[in-house]
Amino acid sequence: MFPESIQKAPIFARGSYRIILYVFLIVWLLPLVGVLLTSFRSLADINSGNYWGWPTEFALVENYTQVFTVTPMIKYFFNSLVITIPTVVGTLALSSLAGYSLAKHRFRGNFLIFALFIAGNFVPAQILMIPVRNLTLNLGVYDTKLGLILFHTAFQTGFCTFFLRGFIKELPHEIVESARIDGASELRVFWNIIIPLVRPALAALAVLEFTFIWNDYFWALVLVQGDEARPITLGLQALRGRWTASWHLISAGSIVAALPPVFMFFMLQKHFIAGLTLGAVKE
Repeated sequence: MFPESIQKAPIFARGSYRIILYVFLIVWLLPLVGVLLTSFRSLADINSGNYWGWPTEFALVENYTQVFTVTPMIKYFFNSLVITIPTVVGTLALSSLAGYSLAKHRFRGNFLIFALFIAGNFVPAQILMIPVRNLTLNLGVYDTKLGLILFHTAFQTGFCTFFLRGFIKELPHEIVESARIDGASELRVFWNIIIPLVRPALAALAVLEFTFIWNDYFWALVLVQGDEARPITLGLQALRGRWTASWHLISAGSIVAALPPVFMFFMLQKHFIAGLTLGAVKE
């Protein structure tokens, strides 16, 4: 009834599994290796058409230095930090409060509100593009970092609430009731009992949301025009000229842009894995 471990499979099945695994791994890593090698190439190497071969001349220090000196990449990097960090904090704060209320309180309209949170996750972004742009124009936050922060916070809160409500609902209700009987306020129950118990889930969401918002390109393209609020994903597009493109600088900038989410994952790796596997095994 249950699938057997690959170690117990026949030799032919184990060999086929390894071959398929290595093929998919190479296919997945090939574009990343190409971008990494291009970030090492010199401009002359790229102009000669050497895109996938081994670089004839390494310009590692020169390329990564030019990314931060010749281009406004530092400004784009700082803009992404200013947009992403407050959005993640605000989203987790609002969704944890909403998830606790929907999971541990019974009131009229509870399921309807929860259904609205879920339904919002299935609305295509293309449908919201024009209304959201007009809304930011009317509020005076178009082409600002605040506009991106407010939009991402509102847009991501639904998914995070759905995620956290499931974790909080699995917590024993007796813990909350005992705290209430002892005279603890709802805010104290939330802060001293619920938050410590769902910390792995919050860490998992922090990594996911940081990655989603940091790598966002579509909404930055819709809501931002100038350099003052342009995040790093949109800033990489600005490195492309009208007739030529500095692919060595774009590749170096892409590697720099990919580092913060990777660092975030390894920093919270233990809590991230625990948050994803929490509740996976039922006794």
